[in-house]
Amino acid sequence: MSQSQIKLIAVRDTPLSVDEVRAAIADPAAGGEVFFVGTVRDNDADKGVTGLSYSAHPTAQAELRRVTEDVVAKFPDVIAVAAVHRIGDLGVGDLAVVVGVSCAHRAQAFHACHALIDELKATVPIWKHQRFTDGSDEWVGSA
Repeated sequence: MSQSQIKLIAVRDTPLSVDEVRAAIADPAAGGEVFFVGTVRDNDADKGVTGLSYSAHPTAQAELRRVTEDVVAKFPDVIAVAAVHRIGDLGVGDLAVVVGVSCAHRAQAFHACHALIDELKATVPIWKHQRFTDGSDEWVGSA
């Protein structure tokens, strides 16, 4: 397996940029670029959200790399892949995660991007602590 398709992997406490991810996966051979951008929404389970914090295990970036390697292995048509996840305090509307995949054709790019974000959310050790407008809070993904 070639890892040359993996262009950007990061877990960081600074704001994320869709433009950075797009620049990372851009390639003249790519006819399809697909992105998933996860943002902090203002509600969850019918409760108002004021903000949240993401925490990451020290292995999170290595796990993120493993996930991208798996996507490249499962989807041989991937030309380039990038994934960045934010940690720290975020407000409503902030970008929490940005992933992108480029392939020669759109269908391949959609399938690979879908697999990438689903596997990232299922396996990368990053946990969300939500704060609600009623003063309560909740940890997500820590069990």
